[in-house]
Amino acid sequence: MKAFFKEFFKRGFISAWGGPFVLAIIYLIVGKIENIESISVNEVSLGIISITIMAFTTGGITAIYQSEKLPVISSALIHAAVLYLDYLFMYLLNDWIPRSEIGVFTAIFAAGFALVWLFIYIFTRRKTDSINKLRKEK
Repeated sequence: MKAFFKEFFKRGFISAWGGPFVLAIIYLIVGKIENIESISVNEVSLGIISITIMAFTTGGITAIYQSEKLPVISSALIHAAVLYLDYLFMYLLNDWIPRSEIGVFTAIFAAGFALVWLFIYIFTRRKTDSINKLRKEK
């Protein structure tokens, strides 16, 4: 467990640096779409802290695949649950989505997570088949 937390924090800190940069891009896009010219210091501060925590958690939780002796399915479910709760809490805290849209958020999150895993599965399967084919030829 100690190794997991060490890896979690290492990955989290590596990922967290980009959080404020991503938030700046989001604010620029929202400003263009909704013609917002200013936001309060509190909104900016909460946004920076929130997005940094989200980036830290997103990077850190990937340690579950390397540090724990769990089946891939269990690791993926833990990964999905941590990301979902982290994103949902931060989105609601910052009023980035209305409470009435939690169902839509959940569906989009589940579809996106499943799509990413589908790509990972296809890529890994192709790579494994290629390696096995080379092994059989030798």
